[in-house]
Amino acid sequence: MKLTTEQQEMLDGKFGEGAAYAMKIQVGIGECFDAPRMVPIKRAHVALSNQAGDLWFAEKLLKAGAKCRVAPTVNPGFCLGHFTGSCAHPVDEEDADHMRRTDAAYRGLGAVLSYNCTPYIATNVPNFGEVCAFSESSATPYANSVWGARTNRESANSALCAAVTGYVPEYGLLLDENRKGDIVVHVEADMKTAYEYHLLGMMGDKIGEGIPVFTGLPHTITPEALRNLGAELNTSGAYGMYHIVGCTPEAPTLEAALGGAKPKREVVITDKDLQDMQEEFSDKVNSSKVDFAMFGCPHFTLEEAIYIARQIEGKKLTVPMYILVSSHALQMAERMGIEEILAAAGAELISDTCPDQPCWHYLKGKVGVTESPKCAYYPRRRGIHFLIRDLDTCIEAALTGEVK
Repeated sequence: MKLTTEQQEMLDGKFGEGAAYAMKIQVGIGECFDAPRMVPIKRAHVALSNQAGDLWFAEKLLKAGAKCRVAPTVNPGFCLGHFTGSCAHPVDEEDADHMRRTDAAYRGLGAVLSYNCTPYIATNVPNFGEVCAFSESSATPYANSVWGARTNRESANSALCAAVTGYVPEYGLLLDENRKGDIVVHVEADMKTAYEYHLLGMMGDKIGEGIPVFTGLPHTITPEALRNLGAELNTSGAYGMYHIVGCTPEAPTLEAALGGAKPKREVVITDKDLQDMQEEFSDKVNSSKVDFAMFGCPHFTLEEAIYIARQIEGKKLTVPMYILVSSHALQMAERMGIEEILAAAGAELISDTCPDQPCWHYLKGKVGVTESPKCAYYPRRRGIHFLIRDLDTCIEAALTGEVK
């Protein structure tokens, strides 16, 4: 790789041990992908996991004196204020201490402690063509596809290194020629709500490897639906980018999305495909009864919290409902009285928290209902089970305790 004087000096240690270590990793990644040079970034997002490897790496950089040149937003761990103290189901002290150390490490590195997996919707929104370093399975496709920014599928560690150095190696989705679609996906299913986009995104096995170009979708699609599509595409098939003809900025036409080339294959998605995916991905349980409802993987927006509040206002839930949101959405919900309506019905609006965290230990062995296949995917390793249904059915199930 050809490095600038500043980049070489950073690698040589002039800017400190931490910056040199981060640059060494960035250069190594670039060499793996035959990147000719490093390019500056404007934004970063680090998908911290609050797990041992993540914490080890962040503390290693901090102890070496690293500071972020580009302050990254960060993914959620779990909210200490909600799951400690007088909480009905407090976390183990060891887990709480781990979260405190994670907070301290990223605070010391100079990160933006947003603890939100959807910063691309409200708080860390890139401009068209802007080079970024985004990790997080829903963030990368949203930045590339919806905003037309440029980021590779960074790991939490490589995104943090990019934030420290201010640079990324130039390869992959940063280059024009690698951003063209090569699979045409004809959507014949009835895409009524944001929920169907969850299921569409889970079609990775059928779509296959490449960059999908969707046809047959509306030209106006909600941020929530686009969030769902990208999150599930990355979960089901490691897609860093997609196009929607007439909707996303690099796909005004099918020809433009494909770069004038012929697709390597074409795929048709029907209502039956979506229904089959719902049934396939739901856990097989012996009863239609559920123990809880969980939403917010990826984090729910304020608009979604308002929607749920309107459906359950003046009613009482039969089972607990957990709605995971950003701290910004929580604050707005509190100001607007939405949190009060939800709490009166028995729903908890929780910020800074991911479903794949030890704070949910008390749900082990229980069956929940969610509209998100991704939400069902991660907690399974903790012994938590899920049925997947559309949002309205999930809300009704929380009111009755049973999925119809």
